[in-house]
Amino acid sequence: MNIATEDIPYRQIAGETLLGRLYRPAQPARAVVVEVHGGAWVQNNRLSNAIIHEYLALRGIAVFALDFRMAPTHRYPVAVQDINYAIRWLKTNLGKLGLPQCPVGGVGTSSGGHLLTLAAIRPDDPRYLEADATLGQASARLDFLVGCWPIFDPLARYRMATTKGLQNLVNNHHAFWPDEAAMDEGNPHRMVKAEQASHMPPALVLQGTADANVEHERTDAFVALWRERGGEMEYHKFDGQPHTFIITNAGTPAANDGLAKISAFIVKRTGG
Repeated sequence: MNIATEDIPYRQIAGETLLGRLYRPAQPARAVVVEVHGGAWVQNNRLSNAIIHEYLALRGIAVFALDFRMAPTHRYPVAVQDINYAIRWLKTNLGKLGLPQCPVGGVGTSSGGHLLTLAAIRPDDPRYLEADATLGQASARLDFLVGCWPIFDPLARYRMATTKGLQNLVNNHHAFWPDEAAMDEGNPHRMVKAEQASHMPPALVLQGTADANVEHERTDAFVALWRERGGEMEYHKFDGQPHTFIITNAGTPAANDGLAKISAFIVKRTGG
């Protein structure tokens, strides 16, 4: 594999060191993406989506895959604060990392898609942006956004899981969110509907129609709303595919097609 990887600390806070795994392409990167893993806000780590990271790096796209503080030890909005910080840290340190000054975007899966979308649409929100003199004037604004089976409406997902008796998902919501009011506060769908999104980068969304964790109709509604509010969003639905299908069904035609669509979108957004 003609890429280099390195685990790099990007933040030290309250006695914790947060790492990102950097995937460097063999050639100068055409773009850098911050990758935010899923796991219902309570599990997984920066290695969970290595299939996506390696695929992009082999195609000239650098990836900085994040660890961040998670529930139940850390609840909303701590993870979003870490992601906001990571974006600013990465932009500040591109040269030190041996990366060119190039577009910086994000890829998020499942609950990571939720966290990344919050960071993307409210980059200057005081709930998420913590001052740090070492980061200078770096902005957390992203040049593009990719969501794979993302949770755009956590309150609706919680109510769906409760109605269907999906106790594991319900428990994870309880671990991350203080209450339903917080689920409504940290809700990308509500924010976009209320015209509270201060930044709407060009976006790509991938969603399976057999996803038991995320109702694809909810994703349909968010995509329609994003476009109504003037945002650009490319949307691909994968018939019969479950949650996390690129990872779970790695190597299948649907998984390979999903990876190709992510790469093609980023290349397009970076002048390819």
